[in-house]
Amino acid sequence: MVAARETTLQELLEGSKQYQVPLYQRTYSWTKSQLARLWDDILKLAEDRVHDADATHFIGSLVLAPSPTISPAGVAEYLVVDGQQRLTTLTILLCAIRDHRAQHEDPMHRERLNQQYLVNPWKPESQRLKLVPTQADRAPYLACLDSTPEAGGADPVGAAYRFFVAQLAAADDPDDPLDIERIENAVISGLALVSVTAQAGDNVHRIFESLNNTGLKLTQADLLRNYLFMRLPTRGETVYQSLWLPLQKRLTSEQLELLFWLDLVHRDQRVKQTDVYSAQQARLNRLRSEEEIEAEVQRFSRLGALLRVILHPAEEQDPGVRRRLARLSAWGTTTVYPLLLHLLDRRQQGTATSEQIASAMLYVESFFVRRLLIGRATANINRILLAIVTEMDTSLPVDEAVRAYLSTGRKYYASDATVRAAVRSIPYYLNGRAHQRKLILQWLEEAYGSKEPVALDKATIEHVLPQTPTAEWRQMLAADLGPDENFDEAYEALVHTLGNLTLTGYNSELSNKSFAEKRVELARSGIRLSQKIVTQDRWGRPEIHARADALADRITSIWPGPTEQAAEQQSEVPWEVMTKALAELPAGSWTTYGDLAALIGSHPVPVGARLATHPAPNAHRVLQVEGTVSPNFRWSDAKRKDDPRDVLRAEGVEFDQYGRADQTQRIGTEELAQLAGLTPEDLPERLPRPRSDDDRTYSERFIGQVTALQGPAVATATLVVLEAWTSMGGTLLYGTGGETSCFLMARGKEHELGNIWPAAIYPSGKFEVVFQHLSVRPPFDDVTLREELRQRLNQLPGVDIAAAKIALRPGFPLTVLADADAREALLDHLHWFYDRAQAPTPDSLVAV
Repeated sequence: MVAARETTLQELLEGSKQYQVPLYQRTYSWTKSQLARLWDDILKLAEDRVHDADATHFIGSLVLAPSPTISPAGVAEYLVVDGQQRLTTLTILLCAIRDHRAQHEDPMHRERLNQQYLVNPWKPESQRLKLVPTQADRAPYLACLDSTPEAGGADPVGAAYRFFVAQLAAADDPDDPLDIERIENAVISGLALVSVTAQAGDNVHRIFESLNNTGLKLTQADLLRNYLFMRLPTRGETVYQSLWLPLQKRLTSEQLELLFWLDLVHRDQRVKQTDVYSAQQARLNRLRSEEEIEAEVQRFSRLGALLRVILHPAEEQDPGVRRRLARLSAWGTTTVYPLLLHLLDRRQQGTATSEQIASAMLYVESFFVRRLLIGRATANINRILLAIVTEMDTSLPVDEAVRAYLSTGRKYYASDATVRAAVRSIPYYLNGRAHQRKLILQWLEEAYGSKEPVALDKATIEHVLPQTPTAEWRQMLAADLGPDENFDEAYEALVHTLGNLTLTGYNSELSNKSFAEKRVELARSGIRLSQKIVTQDRWGRPEIHARADALADRITSIWPGPTEQAAEQQSEVPWEVMTKALAELPAGSWTTYGDLAALIGSHPVPVGARLATHPAPNAHRVLQVEGTVSPNFRWSDAKRKDDPRDVLRAEGVEFDQYGRADQTQRIGTEELAQLAGLTPEDLPERLPRPRSDDDRTYSERFIGQVTALQGPAVATATLVVLEAWTSMGGTLLYGTGGETSCFLMARGKEHELGNIWPAAIYPSGKFEVVFQHLSVRPPFDDVTLREELRQRLNQLPGVDIAAAKIALRPGFPLTVLADADAREALLDHLHWFYDRAQAPTPDSLVAV
């Protein structure tokens, strides 16, 4: 017999209780996407509870069973049969809230939250923890619980803690002293769970199976269809044939669910897609007659036809609207759908013209483009888009209303002046999704309106100043530097900016050749974006900045900005991006002022000044480029006098005899972008065949590039590795980036566990180990396996991957493969990886 009841986290954790995660359960494995969904739900709940103190949000069930080792010491002990990931995440979040409030509000919050929700005070050590994770997760969990220097490491528990620390720092408004308290109350009292507690002697595994293996689950669209036709006892057959069946043929089940959510968002942007059925049912319950229900089905059918056009822009009749729909579809942001549905509905109802809705879509497109250019592609984007329909001024023409709404508040609809400054300084190549970056360049090229346009589908983004600078490139750039400037910092500030980028179909031929050679190749291209480049005699900082200015002028002429009356309310520099990257910086790592400056399009001096005057998480992990502590470093807490090097050593950073931090533990600009969430990892898709004038296969192109850039010895060694990988059962997949990269695929998409690959090889010289990718692919979502892979690779001569980089995509030089002993050892480690990637996981063998 089981007892099920709704409860809260407060009720679960208060009192002397202990929840033990059995050793047979999988280790903690929530990823950033799951954490982000939970955090968004909590923020919305905290806002809702301002107006309705009793508002709750259901987050799932928790299946418990009395512990077989229960003792009479006054602590109620339970095994967590199901829901351990959710419960562990919430306790990590409480640790982050505790630490934030203790640091920024009052130290008493530490003991308050500890004693109420995290530990059992005055109990024996074995019963001290309210939650006891699996053995593999215990050390990082204890680091968070006890606030040791190791808290927030690179493991999944540490990553979750760092994520919540970063979100709390971003959410804390200095002008609102109660915002974090509201978040805490929402977590403690507002999150609702169903606690299912078995009795002694119950078969807990059978309970779990009955909860999770009840056959094919009905979708929310299925549930809503059943509800509607239950309300049509006499008209059901007619309505089904005339209205529902055509709707069901237009849209898939997932698209139907999307339609019902879009319909709700028109009324309340806070409605989540997970609540579609319950919210629609609550609305429809107010209807009384069959005629009213039939009218709703008819309305759904009409809106479904409009959604069909949004999903398939080629079916739109008006060319201007069709073009804008196609562009927004290519951009790939589905949260714009509520607005698009509203616009098409307005036209159908006769309250807007095709010209007006096309103009409104252009403003949205411009909003997206300008935000990406200034490094804020994703900041609050979903909330902004979902609120347009309910919050824009209905007294204005619809296009003016959309522009006015996007122009007000902190929405980062950048002005022309802001765009011009950002194009010079923001690392364009590290922002947004890869296809969005290419789209903007492609749209810029199309804007030239050539009578013989170049086919751009196969073109890729080319760094003119290359990502791996040769001695010749270093010499060219060094000529532009002042006496106090550092080459590495100046290079990072330029290489990924828009002024240094173009489109080309000759990317593999260009790579990191000299500018004289690149100019010849670019001159062969018909792409207008490159024409100004080929007229230059050199390519250094003045030329890159001049081209950036020219591109900024073109951008501001193509994509209209906000209203003239709208005041710029955002900071010119995206300091919040720096704060987020610093909050995510793992223990045992460090970065530099120059790396942070390149990330946000600033300069090392203002970055240092900002850190000196504005408290930021992990500011002590920011060092000078040589790995030394800045002479001007001061703790934000004036009472602290300890040496930051001692703190860094305690966290795992190694220093040499001269007080310089180990460079292998440095987190560079691209890795900071990964931590800040600026560069989502995209799986490369299989490429079409090369152009007809280049009949080489992609494997030949890859080896050709390796040979040209690394020499015959490294190319031969790389071939040996690839042949050995395929002989053990792996496959090869070639990428679409600036180089023809090669991915070592251990499993394909068709595998029941999905695709997985341990590494990618880049002809520019990097053997990249994709720990970030592995963290969400079984069985390497278990951090112990990723750590074993790291330790194995570190046995190779010339390889030293820092522990702090186990959540990133570090690598080692391809030249390592030229050493026969190192190559053989690497193949042993790859064989070890392949065997584990093929082995069935415990979850696939038995449900636990």
